[in-house]
Amino acid sequence: MKLKNLRVNPLGRVKRGNKEEEEQQNTSNEKTSEVILPSNSNFNHIKCKAVRHLKCHKLMKEKAKAKKQARKQRIQEGGPKQVPHTIESLREKDETMITGDLDDEENQELKVDLEHDEFAPYFKHAYEPKVLITYSDNPTKKSRIFGVELSRMIPNSISLYRNRSGVKKMVKSAIDKNFTDIIVINEDQCKPNGMLVIHLPDGPTAYFKLSNVKLTPEMKRSHKEISRHRPEVILNNFTTRLGFTIGRMLGALFHYEPEFRGRRVVTFHNQRDYIFFRHHRYQFDFKRGKPRLRELGPRFTLKLKYLQHGTFDTKYGQYEWLIQGKRHDMETSRRKFFL
Repeated sequence: MKLKNLRVNPLGRVKRGNKEEEEQQNTSNEKTSEVILPSNSNFNHIKCKAVRHLKCHKLMKEKAKAKKQARKQRIQEGGPKQVPHTIESLREKDETMITGDLDDEENQELKVDLEHDEFAPYFKHAYEPKVLITYSDNPTKKSRIFGVELSRMIPNSISLYRNRSGVKKMVKSAIDKNFTDIIVINEDQCKPNGMLVIHLPDGPTAYFKLSNVKLTPEMKRSHKEISRHRPEVILNNFTTRLGFTIGRMLGALFHYEPEFRGRRVVTFHNQRDYIFFRHHRYQFDFKRGKPRLRELGPRFTLKLKYLQHGTFDTKYGQYEWLIQGKRHDMETSRRKFFL
């Protein structure tokens, strides 16, 4: 058999010649061999898990100690206090953000609007708030207990069943019976998940997503600790025009004259458009110079979904503010907040 007459396979790999192999060997020998030393902050080269864990723990301790010493030295030298970078400190400025007091010249337009809005009679002490608390159809046990606990906190409020009546009918009957606000607790999967707040008789209407509901028994507290005194109300970190409206709406649920003997305080704290609700009783400690707080419960978190002009009307109502779609569809960045 003659090898010269054999055909070459076009799909086969071409074997490298001896010359190419020699050239590769020469180039590899010319390259200087670099020695890679193990780093002090990366212990992935250590195969023993226990030793690797001890070295990482020791490194973390040394970093914390150095940071503490640097802070101590900075305080002794009288240097400026460092402000940590958070999403709130890097918040994008909104056009409707309010700065300073209401009596400033910049906020005269806001002051005039607040004097003529729907909550102006409340802040002028023209009436006492009377709140109706109700539920969705066939409420579960947790929703009923949550409504009863709200009626204990909000003075001059009553908790009633809905009896399969529509929201518009409830609004008409509540106006006839001189109620000033309606709270409707919605639920899903046997848990409260929404809260509808309607201010009577002319609105507005706000719907909140309700989450992280923790009742008084779940916090190992007793309802007997909650006295009948009217609580103080704290509205914190509502800085925009929309936030002012929501804060005034939540504050109008409570009586404008608190009874300080009860030493009860209700807090609505806004942080990154989440409104955290807490209920405390405080006691003065003259030795320490600071009051002691005891949380009474319940606690929950609110997230505004929409604000509507007038009373409840999802078909023909005009929305002042409405969140649409997902967060990324509405917001241009994570540092933009609306309240």
